[in-house]
Parts: sequence; C-alpha cells; structure tokens
Amino acid sequence: MGVMTFMRTKMGYFLVGGIAVVLALFVLEPLLQQGTAIFGSSRNVVGAVDGEEIKYDEFNPKVEQSVAQFKQQYGGNVNSQMQAMAMDNAWQAEIGAILLNKEYTRLGLTVSGDELFDLLQGKNPSPLIVQYFGNQQTGQVDRAAVLTSLKAQAKDVKLKQQWDLLQAEIEKQALQQKYANLIRNSVYVTSLEANDEYMNRNKLANFKYVSLDYSSILDKDVKITDADYQAYYDANKKRFDNPTETRNFEYVNFSIQPTSADTLAVKAQIEKLAADFRTTPNDSLFAANNSDVKVPFTYISKGKLAPAVDSVIFNYPAGSFYGPVFSGNSYKLIKVIASRFSPDSVKASHILIDPSKIGGEVNALKLADSLKSLIQNGSSIAELAAKYSVDGSKDKGGDLGTFARGAMVPEFENAAFDGNTGDIKVVKSQFGIHVLKIDKQIGSSKVAKLAYIEKNLLPSSKTRDVAYKKASAFLNEVKSNTFSSLAQKHGYTVGVAEKVTPTQGFAPGLDSPRPLIKDAYAAEKGDVLSQVYTMDNGYVVAHLTEVQPKGQLALEDVKKQIQPMVMNAVKAKLLTEKLNKALSGTSSIDAVAQKIGKTVTPVQNMVFSNPIIPGQAQENKVVGAVFGSQVGKLSKPVEGDKGVYVFTVDGFTNPAPIGNTFKQKETMILGVTQRSLGAAFQALQEKSDIKDNRVKFY
Repeated sequence: MGVMTFMRTKMGYFLVGGIAVVLALFVLEPLLQQGTAIFGSSRNVVGAVDGEEIKYDEFNPKVEQSVAQFKQQYGGNVNSQMQAMAMDNAWQAEIGAILLNKEYTRLGLTVSGDELFDLLQGKNPSPLIVQYFGNQQTGQVDRAAVLTSLKAQAKDVKLKQQWDLLQAEIEKQALQQKYANLIRNSVYVTSLEANDEYMNRNKLANFKYVSLDYSSILDKDVKITDADYQAYYDANKKRFDNPTETRNFEYVNFSIQPTSADTLAVKAQIEKLAADFRTTPNDSLFAANNSDVKVPFTYISKGKLAPAVDSVIFNYPAGSFYGPVFSGNSYKLIKVIASRFSPDSVKASHILIDPSKIGGEVNALKLADSLKSLIQNGSSIAELAAKYSVDGSKDKGGDLGTFARGAMVPEFENAAFDGNTGDIKVVKSQFGIHVLKIDKQIGSSKVAKLAYIEKNLLPSSKTRDVAYKKASAFLNEVKSNTFSSLAQKHGYTVGVAEKVTPTQGFAPGLDSPRPLIKDAYAAEKGDVLSQVYTMDNGYVVAHLTEVQPKGQLALEDVKKQIQPMVMNAVKAKLLTEKLNKALSGTSSIDAVAQKIGKTVTPVQNMVFSNPIIPGQAQENKVVGAVFGSQVGKLSKPVEGDKGVYVFTVDGFTNPAPIGNTFKQKETMILGVTQRSLGAAFQALQEKSDIKDNRVKFY
C-alpha cells in the first residue's frame, strides 16, 4: 500500500492532468458526437496538419489542462491573455506532436523494448523515473520501489493508468532526444567560419565620418510618389510575408468607471459598515462576511498590505480602529486585534500522517503522540519521516527548509511561529496530522493580527445602464463609413487595435477582448460588429477596418505601415545628391564637412559584431561598409538608418592569430545547436499545410 501511495503522491501534476484528460474525453464524447451528427464533422475540427484533423473533443481537454497549470502557477487567477497563452501552448504541443511523429516515422526512429526496459528499470533510467523514484540527495533510483509499483499495476486500475501515461511520456521524451541528437550531429562549423567569427569580434576599426540626418529635411517638404512606395515595397518584399492572417479594428469604449454619485453612495455604505464594525462582538466573522478582499485572520508581517495601510497599521496598539481610509480604488477598515514580535522565518521539519490510511483521526493522533515521544527521547525525525510521512518531504528527512509567514496553512504557520526553537508539536491541518519540529527561528519583527475589511469602489447598476444605453444607441446609429466621424461628433474617443491574430488574448485598451476578436474573424472588412461587448471597464462597439491575409501582403495592405520608411528613402536620395556634390573635386573628409556645414566625428575601436556608432544609432550598412573599405579612401555616400554618411578609414587593428581554433569552433557549435532544434521545427511547420480553426471555438 505504501508503494502505491508513494507512486500517487510522487507522480505529480503531470499524471493527475493525464487522468483528467481521459475523464474529460469520456464526459464530452457523447455531447460532441451528437453535435457532429447535427452540424457535420467540420464543426468538431479545430484544425488540421497535412490533412490530419485535430478534433475538438481530443484537443479541448489539453487546453483545459494547460489552463489548470496556469491557475496552479498563478494562484488560481487567469485572465483572458493567460487563457489565450494556455490555449496556444496546447496548440503548439499538438502541432509539434503530429509533425515530429511523422518525422520519427520517416527517419525510422523507434524505442525498442530493451531501450524502454532500460529507461524504466535499468542502468540508464529516464529523468522522469529519477524524478519520481530517485533520492533527491544522492540522485539514486530506488529500483525496488519501481519494480514493486510495476507489479502492483495488476491489482490497481488507477496505478495502471498512471504507469501507462508515464510510460508514454518516457517513450515520447526518448524519441525527442534521439531526434534532437540527429539534428545536433548534423551541424558543424568550419575553420574558416571560426576564424571569420573571431575576426568579427576582435578586429578594430578607426574611422571618421560626416552625416546628414533624415530629420534635417522636414516631412512637409517631401513629396512621396506611388513610384517611391513601389520601389521600397519591391526592395523589401520579404519583410511583408504575413505568417498568419491578422485583422485591424477600431472601437469606442463606453466607460463604466464609478461616478461621483457612486462614490458618495459607497462612502455612505462604508461609514455605516464602520459603525457596525466598531461594535460587533465577532470581529473576524464580521470582516470575513463584509470584505471584498480576504485577508487571513492570522498574524501578518509588514509588507503584506497596501502601502498606504502598511506604513501606519503596525504602529497601532491592540484594540485600535483604522479607517475608513480610501486608497488604491477601495476603502479600508481595520481592527488591530493583537500585535507582538515574532520570528521573520522558521526552519522546520515534520512528519505528515494521513488519518484515512490508519483508521481515522483518533489513530492518527495516537501515532503522532508516539512519534513525538520518540523524537523527544532522541530518535531521528529524519528516519521516522522516511518511514511514516506521506508527503514529498519524507525523502529529505521531513525537512521543510526555511519559510516566512504566508507560506504554510494557518494552523501549521501559527504552531511554527508561536513556538520556540526545539519545540515538537502535534498539529492538525487540512492535510492531516503533523508532528512538527521547530529547528530554528530567524530574526524578529513586529506582526499584527487584524480584522480587515476592504470595499472596492465599483460603478452602480445605474452607471452601467447609462453606459450600455450610450453604446447601444451608437451601435444602432453608426454605419461602416461613418464610424470615426460619428464618434468624433459625439465626442467619443476611437481606439485602434492593429495586427490582431485569430487567437490573441489581448488588445490595446481592452481587458477581455476574446469574444470581440472571435466575431471580428467572422466578419467582412468594413463591417460594424453586431453587438455591444462587455469588458471589465466598459461597453465596446467595434468596426473591422482591415484584413491582412496570410502570405505575401500587397502594397496597399502595408502602405500606411511603410510610409515612414519610404519617407526616409526619399530623403536619402536628396541627401545623397547633396553629399555627392560636396564630394565632387574633394579628396578629404574635412573638405566634405566644410562644404555641407558639418563637423567630422572620429570613431575609435569599432568592432564589426557591434555596429553601434556612438551618439547615432545601430548602423549595420555603414559599419559593414567601413570594414570593407581601404584605409585612407574617401567613401561614397552610404544610406543608414538615421541618415546618410560619408567616411574615411584611418586604420584597422588586427587581433593576434586565433590561439585555439578547436575551442572557438566548440563555442560556435554550442550556439548553432541551440538554435538548430527551433529552426528545424520552424522548417517543418513551413513545409506543412496547417489549418487553424481555433478562432471558431475559443
């Protein structure tokens, strides 16, 4: 039984999530099959890779699992942007699995039975086996525990499910490692490349330059023609390859921020609440029932509350009343129940007993008292934890490390911080019965137990109704070609969201835009979306202004985007012409500077790999031209990012010959191999026909 408990607790989130996937599929399947019969199979297809469909009923549990991981990581709070990221993580994993499995088949990569045996219970265990069955201090795998758990599968269905999921993951990791090794072994660096890289990082150039900035010509003095746009577009076509369809929309957000009337109403409410709070016989219960923000009724240390409160409340004696005080968009009311000095942190060990495993709480308390006596009489808590504890700390002798207030459940925290070094206590918590040993208490500072009430200043239903009526009236009145002008007429601010992808979870100025984005992808260019969208901070009416398809964007699609670059290109022609006139009949950089009314600027110790000209900008073309020039020769005008340059090279300083070509190659290969896996996967994606219909479902 102990081995199975060990297996269940050590398998962690991965296996629990796997079981959740199986259960979710079982629950969802009948409903989705019915939907397929009514609407057709396409309604259940989230996407496809080279014709292989990704079904919603198989994909959605993975999304839910990814969201659950985000919730666990961020304490249960997941906004729309995080949800979109979680969904994208699940999508990338699904695409990766399909593409890589095809590659494994094409390359003949497999995991043999002997290899799998070795990964599970042999001399070269999988990292997952080490994680679940390894001693954290020595790194050695308890093979006896592995074998016992494998044998126990026959009598434990849940344990078998866990092992099936674990084995599948181990095989997957083994295949990924084989593929990664193939990719790494396919890249190399030549001696010539190693020497070039060494020179690029160590060869120094000294030069002088004069420049004319693009800002020296006012935009209003430049006339851009269609030919200018076309020339820039043709020269930079690769920049305008759109990897996925994007859309632009404009919107008006009808704010639902609290009005002055709302503020007065909330203030009256909080003043009545304060009067009741002063006289209530049960401070903690009253606070818990009336606060919008829950603060545990336990001792807390300075730094845990809002700054305005935190800076004063710890100076109040027990029995004091604070508030109502408004800060950070909420009113605060606080009763100081008690205050004292307490350790800043505690180092502790424990043994956790699960009452359900030994016949109930009474037996668990008896065992805890026996273990407490043994420890008091000199027995090792580390040895007892390894034998009796049911949580992961048993592998470290029950050591919980050092923790501050707020890290443990209140019952355990109070026992650890209220006791003294060396104390051994029996503590009951939601996790079971603990035998706690306080190993060390560190530091000392004032802590306070507070009955805490916080009431947020929120808009009233009347304020919300007024904003919604304005939004509805605007939606009923507006036409696609009058959106901006009508908004301006009414004094509304028009927001703009550009290059919004189908699965994006955010948009400028909007806190929960997923429903709006989803509808934008079902609309046609020029459509005013047919509903008012509810955000946390307002009601939104939107108008789809642009659709940028996947693939090569046309000039008209990018004309607005490239206008500043085209402007500089036209200016560059004018400035180049001016510099060519200055160069005519001139042999020195000083003479050129004199003709254009500029000063010569020297640059010392420039390296090719860091092409930033001091006081100017990163100028790749200019610095590249410098390293390709002859010493003492006056250059032709070079168009840079900030302006047009003319320069002359004073000299180069070559580094000492490379001392260890092999070491240079190794350093370069490390960087290349790190990039190669991502580049290989990107190439697989680009070569595949991937259809993404997620916007229809999420």
